[in-house]
Amino acid sequence: MAIHTQESLSGFIASEPLLTETAKGDARFFARIGKEHFRREDDGSFTQTETTYHHLVMFGRSAEHAHANFAQGDNFVAEGYTRPVNYERNGQAIEGEEFVAKKIGHDAARTRYEVDRTPRNGVGRNAAAYDPTQRAAATAHAPVSM
Repeated sequence: MAIHTQESLSGFIASEPLLTETAKGDARFFARIGKEHFRREDDGSFTQTETTYHHLVMFGRSAEHAHANFAQGDNFVAEGYTRPVNYERNGQAIEGEEFVAKKIGHDAARTRYEVDRTPRNGVGRNAAAYDPTQRAAATAHAPVSM
């Protein structure tokens, strides 16, 4: 079985996130994001180089959740893809790219947070509560294959 992968991106939310609507009325999350870059030195240390800034967008319910949970300055990890964009600003044609995130979460290495494992009941979905002790017991004797 092949593992299907997507692009990933980590960084920080550099602008105040915006929630707007597409022409079709779907939710659209937009934020400028910063990506820190580092250079590895001969002695094994790292030197921070120039931070670059990019566009990140999300659509639909994911966009609504991202807008409710992310603020300027938050560190994130996202999964999605990069696509080219063309638009006009002040009469000038602009060509660039944006990262379309399908999933996004706070960067666990840089963020303190608590996990709420109470069940979420969505439309047409009845999620069972996550019980880490049950999962540990169920997987303790399960064979692992690669």
